[in-house]
Amino acid sequence: MYRTTAKRNQPISAYFQWVATAILFTATAAVAGATLAAAFGYLPYLTLPLQFGDVVYPQAGLVVQFAVVLLLLTILSAMPSGFRVLRLERSHRDFAISMSDVAEAYHFCHQADRADTFKLSSEYDSVKERMNYLRYHPDLAELEPEVLEAAAEMSYASRDIAQIYSDENVARARGFLAHRVEEIGLFEERIEHALTVSRELRRLTQDVEIEEAAMESRLAQLEDEYGDLLSTLGFVRPMKGGNVIALPHATAAE
Repeated sequence: MYRTTAKRNQPISAYFQWVATAILFTATAAVAGATLAAAFGYLPYLTLPLQFGDVVYPQAGLVVQFAVVLLLLTILSAMPSGFRVLRLERSHRDFAISMSDVAEAYHFCHQADRADTFKLSSEYDSVKERMNYLRYHPDLAELEPEVLEAAAEMSYASRDIAQIYSDENVARARGFLAHRVEEIGLFEERIEHALTVSRELRRLTQDVEIEEAAMESRLAQLEDEYGDLLSTLGFVRPMKGGNVIALPHATAAE
């Protein structure tokens, strides 16, 4: 895990940083002390004959010795700012790692809270119960007690949310919604069936109206062709507009 790797690498890097700083400080102190002692005549200066072409520089060792001292002092003076930057980076990394640990622990604790694992009601007992749960969790064995305490307090603060969105309530809500979806599906099927029946009835009604219109047309044609004959035989013919005119029966003399 990233948390374990970071915790293992952090002391190693810090150790190398302190060792490098100690070596640099010792070298600076030794070179500066030797140069100061040479200035007072206790030690000889560095002898480093340099030649450029035919020109020989007998004091080149002295110049190189002072240049090295100045270089080491410059590097040593820049070390405090470098330490501050490293300390800020380390604190930022530690904060990020701690927050991720707290979030991970809170996730497990909140899941257990949603499953109604914790029964105690008082704040002290409830937080302690949550800490015990996190302490013996197999995935959180490497976390510090401060991280577990922070996660337990966060879980206790959000206990109302865990109760509202508990596994039981969520399962009940999902079941209700699934039932509603099923009812909506049945209702849609009934609507489709009703629409199909309505279309079929409309088609049958139109067919009947067409047949009735055809029959009325044939009846009107028959009346036009055989109306006089029916009147002669004494049948009553209904007139348009609802008025009925009774025709007298023909006598034998007629």
